Amino acid sequence: MSAGDDLLRERLCRVKLVLTDCDGVLTDGSVYYSELGEKFKRFNIRDGMGVERLRLLAGVESAIVTGESSESVVRRAEKLGIVECHLGAKDKGAVVRSILARRDLSGAEIAYLGDDVNDLPAFELAGVTACPRDAVDEIKARADVVLTHRGGEGAFREFAEMLLTAVGAKPSPLPSSES
Repeated sequence: MSAGDDLLRERLCRVKLVLTDCDGVLTDGSVYYSELGEKFKRFNIRDGMGVERLRLLAGVESAIVTGESSESVVRRAEKLGIVECHLGAKDKGAVVRSILARRDLSGAEIAYLGDDVNDLPAFELAGVTACPRDAVDEIKARADVVLTHRGGEGAFREFAEMLLTAVGAKPSPLPSSES
């Protein structure tokens, strides 16, 4: 493993909370509308297992910080046991600073996954940053890790497994609400 990989591993080992955007990371960015408004978002079950594995194998919690206001995001967060779910976050940097202060964490103790320019203020505060492979170029240029999976297609799970490997978490069968 290269020196750069060792440095990333050290930074991953400090992470206590993984924050993620929703649309474009946990979903493919598609929103389905009907005459009644937003109807559906598509989430990947494997990403949900990533949230659960982080919590149970490494004691690392996850949080959602999204600019959208969507009941489906709230329902998904509840299903996954995510207690920090911030909707309508137009200033993601301010939301992240609030989370850091309230949880008494340093920036080095958080990771942030994002896919678009509105995630840049949060990127500046995080100890580790990552993005799906289909993120916009400005995000890819600033991310510590450009994942091989696209948003909504297992990018969060890929990052979770990277963090679990870094901390030496042993794989084990987990009881899952995602099965």
